[in-house]
Amino acid sequence: MSRSKTPIIAIVGQTNVGKSSLFNVFLGRREAIVAREAGTTRDSITALVQFGSKPAWIVDTAGVKDPEDDFEATIQEQIEQAIDAADMIAVTIQADLNISDDDRRLAKSALKSKKPVILLVNKADKAHRAAATYYQRLGIKDIFLTSATTKEGIGDLEDYLAKHLPASSMKRDDSSRLRIALLGRPNAGKSALYNTLAKKQQAVVSERAGTTRDVNRTVVRYHGQEIELLDTAGIRRSGKIEQGIEKFSVLRSLRAIEEADVCLLLSDANELGVVLDQKIAGMVKQAGKGLVLVASKWDTVEKDAYTRDALAPKIRHYFDFVPWAPLIFTSSVTGQNVSKLFELAQDIQKERQKKLKDSELNRWLKRMCIKHPPAGLKNTHPRLTYITRIDEYPTPTFKIFGSDMKFLHWSYKRFLEREMREAYGFDGTAIYLDFIEKDRKDYKNDKS
Repeated sequence: MSRSKTPIIAIVGQTNVGKSSLFNVFLGRREAIVAREAGTTRDSITALVQFGSKPAWIVDTAGVKDPEDDFEATIQEQIEQAIDAADMIAVTIQADLNISDDDRRLAKSALKSKKPVILLVNKADKAHRAAATYYQRLGIKDIFLTSATTKEGIGDLEDYLAKHLPASSMKRDDSSRLRIALLGRPNAGKSALYNTLAKKQQAVVSERAGTTRDVNRTVVRYHGQEIELLDTAGIRRSGKIEQGIEKFSVLRSLRAIEEADVCLLLSDANELGVVLDQKIAGMVKQAGKGLVLVASKWDTVEKDAYTRDALAPKIRHYFDFVPWAPLIFTSSVTGQNVSKLFELAQDIQKERQKKLKDSELNRWLKRMCIKHPPAGLKNTHPRLTYITRIDEYPTPTFKIFGSDMKFLHWSYKRFLEREMREAYGFDGTAIYLDFIEKDRKDYKNDKS
């Protein structure tokens, strides 16, 4: 079994130095909230970004400031988690301000981690800024003068990341162990389900949200297969971190997603349609993992014989961007459908490992191009000529070669994915379709 790990870059710094603005520049869209008031970002924002040929998770953290109360102390713990969990740390300061004691402490903590550290001197378009040598006193070797407003230094920074980021690693895991991560908001029933699945009280179960502080794990056997369960600390809704309750756990949850083969996303059956649940599902899809939508605490819902049939379409509507993810209603109290989660995860893993011959795939591609020829511009039309599956990738990944691929509309890519699922299944898992221009220099290497 192959296993992958996509590197994480954590953007850390004081409040109002422009971390969220830089984050948005990387994404090319407004994802994090940007405002003039210091401390706007109250939780970590994550997104998968491509630097050259290398994908990386970018994490925009809340700003460092004096912990005036338990809530602010919790935010500071988030910064410490970012340094602990990240593969690269981007310390961010403001160009028109002198280096502060907080800047020095943060730089020292980042360097002490022994992880790669870069310094982003943001707002470099300001009229008053120190000479570049001034910033060397923080002890960080690689320094970039950047501006999210004018894009100054952004190109050099992205080139650096494309060169120095570790590639998304692939390593062969000879065991047949299946890894399942339990994800969701606090108090969605993850720890109770974890205990029921594990048949022992390893996780602390509490009615109070946010009891789980870290990733708990245990190994069980089901129908002769080893299954490792990962119970993550809940991902908390923006602005709803209760004082002193938990370490902010987005990074650990992200690590669990990266480590898992299949993710169980728990949503309280009494509180469905929450935006954050959709965001978590989006993280799983981006990471290319298997996904099961779990409506938990089904025993607490007042229902009749028609309740499930009425709720299922609504849930499907909330998660219409992952129509391939199965939906199941469970109760850890009564045990309803709990064992079926193991069976679903095993079925999904088989789908992820499904082998397809190139000859069959290329016959399919030819049929699709005849059924629905790809549209183009005027006299220029994309031509899809060859498809192959990359078996060593844990996520079902297909490379499709052709000409004039830049004119291929996103709707046609969606059409191909829909038709591929119709023909070959891949139920419960994300799939990747990588469209490659055949005139590229590495075309022969890709095809081989």
